[in-house]
Amino acid sequence: MKVRVGVIFGGKSVEHEVSIISAIQAMNKMDGEKYEVFPIYITKDGKWYTGEILKDIEIYQDMNLLKKYGKQVYLIEKDGRFVLQGRGFLKKEIQEVDIIFPITHGTNVEDGVLQGYLQTVGVPYVGSNVYASVVGQDKIYMKAIFKEAGLPITNYVWFYDSDYKQDQKEVLKKVSGLKYPLIVKPATTGSSIGISTAQNEEELIKAIDEAIFYDQKVIVEEMIENLKEVNISILGNYENQQVSAIEEVFAKSDMLTYEDKYIGSSKVKGKLGIKSPVKGSKGMASLNRKIPAKLTKKLEEQVKEYGVKAFKVLGSSGVARVDLLIDDESKKVYINEINSIPGSLAFYLWDPAGKDYTSLLDEMITIGIRDYKKRESKTHSFKSNILEGFAKNGLKGMKRK
Repeated sequence: MKVRVGVIFGGKSVEHEVSIISAIQAMNKMDGEKYEVFPIYITKDGKWYTGEILKDIEIYQDMNLLKKYGKQVYLIEKDGRFVLQGRGFLKKEIQEVDIIFPITHGTNVEDGVLQGYLQTVGVPYVGSNVYASVVGQDKIYMKAIFKEAGLPITNYVWFYDSDYKQDQKEVLKKVSGLKYPLIVKPATTGSSIGISTAQNEEELIKAIDEAIFYDQKVIVEEMIENLKEVNISILGNYENQQVSAIEEVFAKSDMLTYEDKYIGSSKVKGKLGIKSPVKGSKGMASLNRKIPAKLTKKLEEQVKEYGVKAFKVLGSSGVARVDLLIDDESKKVYINEINSIPGSLAFYLWDPAGKDYTSLLDEMITIGIRDYKKRESKTHSFKSNILEGFAKNGLKGMKRK
């Protein structure tokens, strides 16, 4: 009997379209002999749909078609089974699933919100748990934990949007302790959305205004001028880890942008005027990169060591991508960030390491099942009821006010 896998993607996130690309790539590569795959698409307004038609990327160019041919559902536990149940008067069971595979990016879906819902329902799922997902999405939490673990990070400061709006001068004074050039980021977005660089205070103010558009928290970091940016993917959980090939990535400017990562030469524009991914897009796999990265043996080992340590210290699971920065002059390595559900699931880093995409997905599902069994083996509640008899004995002495 095949394992029934529900692949969740989309959601209320600025990385919505990126998630669609990643999910459709993955669904097309899952082993049809072992898995029965069901798409579960979350619209930008939070509605859930399923249906075979959702495996075709063209359907997302016309939401009316999606609503016409897809079935609106929600996920519930029913008599020990996990069911996609239709909405409406009859509440018909649409599909039973054995495990959920979130292939989502960004806030509201990658940041622990979705994982918390799945864990509340009780369904097995692939990837990092709530805690690792929260920290993996918030660059400020992440850096604090990396620093505590002794991992090298660049100098930074952070602040709330309200702090900046109330006293811009005080925040700029705080940032003045850093050395230009600087990079300004919303704390919880991914895919380089809302990120800008600044060579001076005038550019810094513009960059902060851009970051605030996307997030309540902003982080400002020193940039490495002699920069070599490398990424490595880690597969496993807190017990066992495997490392992929290492890539060096190249940007058109002084940093990787959303366009560098996902759009490339596409000329199709969406409602906001930005170019949108189209059929045939390879997502992160299309980025200008060198695999394997040209590193000394010492640097290669350091990148692997830091990648594994970052993965373990956050308690990550499934596949993550760890982004690192190398000062090409001093040869010092810094941890930049971890991506709990990386674009394209970083499959392009595993093929050079001898693991094709189908095998990678298979191992991720196996790890997800193993993680679920471990969670279920732990005590999360007590059978005894301390409130038993409370109404009889405890309420007697209570006076109504």
